[in-house]
Amino acid sequence: MRNARSLILGVCLASLTAAGAAQAAKNEAPAKPQTEMEAAFAAANAVAQHGPGEVKLGDQAMLELPKGFVYVPPRESGKLMHAMGNRTGDDLLGLVFPASDENWFVVIRFDPAGYIKDDDAKDWDADELLASLKAGTEEANKERAARGISAVEVVGWVEKPHYDAASHQLVWSIAAKDKGQPDTADQGINYNTYALGRHGYISMNLVTDRKLIGQYKAAARTLLANLDFNDGKRYADFDASTDKVATYGLAALVGGVAAKKLGLFAALGVFLAKFWKLIAIALFAGGGVLTKVFKRRKEGDIAA
Repeated sequence: MRNARSLILGVCLASLTAAGAAQAAKNEAPAKPQTEMEAAFAAANAVAQHGPGEVKLGDQAMLELPKGFVYVPPRESGKLMHAMGNRTGDDLLGLVFPASDENWFVVIRFDPAGYIKDDDAKDWDADELLASLKAGTEEANKERAARGISAVEVVGWVEKPHYDAASHQLVWSIAAKDKGQPDTADQGINYNTYALGRHGYISMNLVTDRKLIGQYKAAARTLLANLDFNDGKRYADFDASTDKVATYGLAALVGGVAAKKLGLFAALGVFLAKFWKLIAIALFAGGGVLTKVFKRRKEGDIAA
């Protein structure tokens, strides 16, 4: 039964942007999707850190990982993302999953963009930001098309941008779907949280189904609240005489820069919306695929 559940999970996850994954690997000798997924989950399980505990995020920050949360380091996270049809770079700091059967995960990244000035936050217009985000997404779709990946489009705000000037943290959320599909089609969620630092920003993007965002967004906010930049890396440590200043402000981070990465999270979110029913069948039949996948090594169950 355990192997059957793992097979269902592997098939479901491997279905994500299958055409895109095939195109991206056209000149390589790709592993079979199911085999790659199983290997990626096995590697993740071998190094997974269960909360509560501290997680070091590169040389930038520490994350207090709560009980019930599971952290996967960058290398193994990269394998998981690749197995799901997405490319990753050196900016990936890891993934966070629930230790339960909940339908979400969080992608953690650091962008060394430099010090981002936040003085434009008080003047931004949500409608203008949304229009800019939609336009940026259309531009990003050109790159997606070149890679053989289907285009996505922004549906609208789920949560309008909110910036806390005291903590230098930004939260916003949009819904997205495959381009050209009706509004009733499956929609993915980008629930984006950002923490600004001295040399750039850390983003923690919650991926889930739109129908479940109200239930799971607390997980993203908890992680954001538990993030603390290291001494000398905080926003307040900025030194104008020596430090790099980002070429864009906070509004552009929402309306422009984010659009370039929207395709990744939209595709992941739409995937969860489409295939979670199949995963749920596996959960119902066997008592928790994701829990099994990330079970502690001491319990002797590293079958993914």
